[in-house]
Amino acid sequence: MPRVRTQSPVHQSPPPTPSAAPAPVEANSLAVAMIQARIPLGLQAVEDAQQQEVLALAGPRYTHADGRPAIARWGAQAGSVFLADQKVPIQVPRVRHRATNTEVPLATHAHLQTPRGQDVGLFRRLLGGLSCRDDEAAAEAVPEAFGLTTSSVSRRFVRASAKALQTLHERRHDDEEWLVLLLDGKSFADDQGVIALGVTTTGEKRIVGLVQTATENTRVCAAFLRELVARGFQAPAGLLVVLDGAKGLSAAVRDVFGEQVPIQRSQWHQRENVLSDLPKTQHALWRCKLQAAYAKATHGDAQRALRQLVKELERHNASAARSLQEGLDETVTLHRLEVFTQLGVSFKTTNLIERVMARVEAKTHRITRWRTSDQKQRWCAATLLEIEKQVRTRSSCRSCDTRCTMAARSTSAMHAATR
Repeated sequence: MPRVRTQSPVHQSPPPTPSAAPAPVEANSLAVAMIQARIPLGLQAVEDAQQQEVLALAGPRYTHADGRPAIARWGAQAGSVFLADQKVPIQVPRVRHRATNTEVPLATHAHLQTPRGQDVGLFRRLLGGLSCRDDEAAAEAVPEAFGLTTSSVSRRFVRASAKALQTLHERRHDDEEWLVLLLDGKSFADDQGVIALGVTTTGEKRIVGLVQTATENTRVCAAFLRELVARGFQAPAGLLVVLDGAKGLSAAVRDVFGEQVPIQRSQWHQRENVLSDLPKTQHALWRCKLQAAYAKATHGDAQRALRQLVKELERHNASAARSLQEGLDETVTLHRLEVFTQLGVSFKTTNLIERVMARVEAKTHRITRWRTSDQKQRWCAATLLEIEKQVRTRSSCRSCDTRCTMAARSTSAMHAATR
């Protein structure tokens, strides 16, 4: 009995109709993007997309009109494609041009050979708390994924974080008009650094700089501020600087921006310095007294209340009195400029930076071994830039950003009054 050649149910594809011609692969970029965004379904989608392209090139199986089409199927070979962050092995169908006896590459396979945001995707997951050693968690439920060893994860993160550090150190700031600069020294990975956060006339908050140094190092801090100015950090309407009280930072600010620049010393740091010299049993009482003094509406009332507290402390604890007396006038700068009501909530402390660094700590606390200074700076810079995106796009209906936006818009009027 003669053998009858039948079509395989697995590879059978219905013949194309004139009204349903396959779309060009070049116009299918949206489909490619969707495939990469849905990895579990993407494997089957890749196979279907490749078969559709083969169908468009070589026609249906076993239905050759003239017996010798220009392009013919030529089996399959092992290959791989990138789906999001994963490199996945697949079987790639082959087609060949009969006249030239050359391979015809599949455009679908070529599109998926290019990693799309590979480093960025893995980079964000690492910043979200995924350790470099948790490479199995990065496979996103695709058991066949490969190319995600611990070393490859680390190399890809190094590339992405190095780019983030370069961006932070080199990006220009002359695209905005700046009104407020907050500086604070923070510990990161058993090291010291200074973070600079700027606020524009529209209330936008941006990380403008990072330098590895102690806040007491006036020379390095001044060089850091001059670099910011060289990269376009300008405040034509005047600049308000908010500090935590470090003498080195204060001296650097006056050296770069002039002796007349208004400096608001963090009231929270001042209060904690005073409380650190007092017994714990008296903390609650003196915290209330200091908060009441700083809450006065006018500069004269606030200054008189604070000086009265200095005299009261001199009778009980001379060290606490000296802590309150040191930099007292700078803690009421907003009162002196008569804008404490508008700016006090956002700029009487360095809380804007404190919240940012708390989020940096939350994203990097799993790292137990820091090898080099470059590694520390890359991680810190990369995390700061990721956090900055969330801060800048946060809805203005939230109370913090509403107050900050209103405060920034009021700052130009404040500087106009002081000139």
